[in-house]
Amino acid sequence: MTDRRAATEPNDLGRYFIERANAGDVEGLVALYEPGAVLAFPPGSLATGHEEIRKVYEQFVAAAPVLSPGTQHPALVSGDLALTAATLTNGDVTVEVARRQPDGTWLWAADQPALGS
Repeated sequence: MTDRRAATEPNDLGRYFIERANAGDVEGLVALYEPGAVLAFPPGSLATGHEEIRKVYEQFVAAAPVLSPGTQHPALVSGDLALTAATLTNGDVTVEVARRQPDGTWLWAADQPALGS
């Protein structure tokens, strides 16, 4: 099992995503999202909520991808919201909206993981 630490900074989410995806940890991936979060993946699809997001990541992990971190950009934080983004090694850009939870940790509320370069 992978490290299941909670994100104390918005950009922790991206790092944890890479670690958990490479470990095949579907539940760890789902835990990065708010219960009602939306995930735009695979491209052209929209998954809403933990159950749908879990189905997406079960298929994703079954393909056994090996992910590289790419370049994480500084988070843009406004109060309890943060915009996070990374440029992947293939040139695609990920964009996410994270929200600070009542306990001070961060979870993604919206995730667009594959904007073409």
